[in-house]
Amino acid sequence: MDFAEIRGRLATCWQGFLACFKKPGDTTDLGGRPAPSPGTNKLAQPSEPRPLPKPLPVEVRDYYVALYDYSARTGEDLSFNAGDTLEALNKSTDEWWFAKALTGISASKTGYIPANYVAPVESINAEPWYFPNTKRLDAEKMLLAEGNQQGAFLIRNCESQKGELSLSVLDDGKVKHYKLKKRENGHYFVSKTRTFQTLKELVNHYTVEADGLCSRLGEPCKKMEAPQTYGLSYNTADQWEIDRSSVQLLKKLGAGQFGEVFEGLWNHTTAVAVKTLKPGTMDPEDFLREAQIMKKLRHPKLIQLYAVCTLEEPIYIITELMNNGSLLEYLQKDKGSTLRIHDQIEMAAQVASGMAFLELQNYIHRDLAARNVLVGENNVCKVADFGLARVFMKENDNVYEAKEGTKFPVKWTAPEAIHDNKFTIKSDVWSFGILLYEIMTFGQMPYPGMTNYQVVQKLPMGYRMSCPPSCPKVLYETMMDCWKENEQERPTFETLQWKLEDYFDMDVTSYDDATRYH
Repeated sequence: MDFAEIRGRLATCWQGFLACFKKPGDTTDLGGRPAPSPGTNKLAQPSEPRPLPKPLPVEVRDYYVALYDYSARTGEDLSFNAGDTLEALNKSTDEWWFAKALTGISASKTGYIPANYVAPVESINAEPWYFPNTKRLDAEKMLLAEGNQQGAFLIRNCESQKGELSLSVLDDGKVKHYKLKKRENGHYFVSKTRTFQTLKELVNHYTVEADGLCSRLGEPCKKMEAPQTYGLSYNTADQWEIDRSSVQLLKKLGAGQFGEVFEGLWNHTTAVAVKTLKPGTMDPEDFLREAQIMKKLRHPKLIQLYAVCTLEEPIYIITELMNNGSLLEYLQKDKGSTLRIHDQIEMAAQVASGMAFLELQNYIHRDLAARNVLVGENNVCKVADFGLARVFMKENDNVYEAKEGTKFPVKWTAPEAIHDNKFTIKSDVWSFGILLYEIMTFGQMPYPGMTNYQVVQKLPMGYRMSCPPSCPKVLYETMMDCWKENEQERPTFETLQWKLEDYFDMDVTSYDDATRYH
C-alpha cells in the first residue's frame, strides 16, 4: 500500500468519526463552517475570513465657548453669558450663526448668535487670557483698569516682532512685559532654562509660582467691552432699510449743520445713535448709494453704520452709540484735567488707524475733524461720518466756495481741495494734521484769530500754524508733514499710525535669565 492510499483511508475514517456527532440535516462541520461538497477535500479548502462589522457613522459636532455676554435683541436671537458652551448648527453666513446653547441661561434653546462673540472649544482663542490683537498701550490700559488685581495678566501678539507673543503682567500698579519665544520644536519659554509644549502649560506653571517673573500670575485681565456685532441682528445684517417705528429717540446728544443726533433704542433692546437729517439736506438716492459702501467699511476704529430710514423725512442714520460724544466736546470739556500727553497721542493714533483702513480701501473721508470723531469708554475713539460729506457737498450747492460764512470747513481743508475741488486721501492727511492741532490744544479753533478768508489767502504763501504750547516737537513736525504743499510729499495714514503708536513704545525685553525682569 503506497502513501497516497494510506492518506485516503485516514481521511475517510475521519469523516466517519465526525458524522457520529452531527444532527440530521446539519450541513456544517463542528467548527460551525459549511461542510465541503461531496468529492472535495475539506482539509484542502481555506477558511473564509469573517467580515469586519461596518463602523458606525461619527457625528461631527461644532462646539464653541462664549467669550462675552450677549442679550438677545430679537425673538430669533440667543442670549448667553461668557463661558457658556454652544453648538454651531449653521454657519452659512460669516457674521451670524444659527446655534444651540448647551449650557447657561438658554440651555437647549436655539437661535442666532454673533460669530465674533465665540471661539472654538479647546482653541487658544477660547482662553480667557488670550488677547491676540491688543497693542501694548491698550494692554496697559486694560490691566490698570478697575477690577484687576496683583498678577492680572494677558498674552498678546508682539508689536515689534511679528509672529511672536508677549506676556503682560500687573505688578504693584505697573505693567511689566515679557517676550514669549519659541524653540524649533515649537515649545514656548520665557527663560531658556524652562520650556513648555503649549501656552496653557506655560500659564499653568507661572500661575503656581513666579519662577523669576515679577509676580505669580493671577486672574486673567478683565475683558473690557464686547466687540460690536456686524449689524443689529441676523435679519438686519444685509437689509439696512429698517422700519422707522422700531427706532425710539430718547435723548438729544447734539446738533449740527445738517441735523441732530440722539441716543436711541432699537427694537426696545439695543442702544444706538440716531442722526436725523434736516429735510432737503441730501437726496435719498444719493445717500443710499453711499450707504451701501459705508456699511461694508468695518473696522474697530470706524463707527459702524447699522441701518437707515429713508422712506420719509427726516432721514435717520442709525449707528453704534459712543457715550462720550464727539472728540471735540470731549477735549473742550476736559481741558487737560485728566487727559495727559500719552492719552492725546493714543487718541490720535486710533484716528490714524481708522483712516489707514479707509486709505487701504481707496475711500476718502472729506470732512475729517475732531467734531467727526466719537469717543466711548476708556478714551476709545472712532471716526464717524465718513462718506457723508460727498453726499452733503454737492458741487452746485456752492459748498466748495471758500468765503466767510460758507458751509465749507475751510480751516480743515487742504489748499488743493479749496481751490481745485480736488479731494484725495492726501487731502484727508492735511485734515488729520489740523485734527492733531485740535487734540494738542484741547479743542481750540484752528488758525486762532484768523478768518476763513485770511486762511485761504495765506496758505498758498506758505503760512502754517505755529507749534501749540506744550506740544512735543516731534508731534509738531508730524503736523507740518501733513501740511506740505505738495500732497504727494505728505505721509500715508499707515505711516502716521505707526509713528504715533511707536511714540511711547519701548522694545519688550527678552528674558534669557528667569531671574531678570522689569
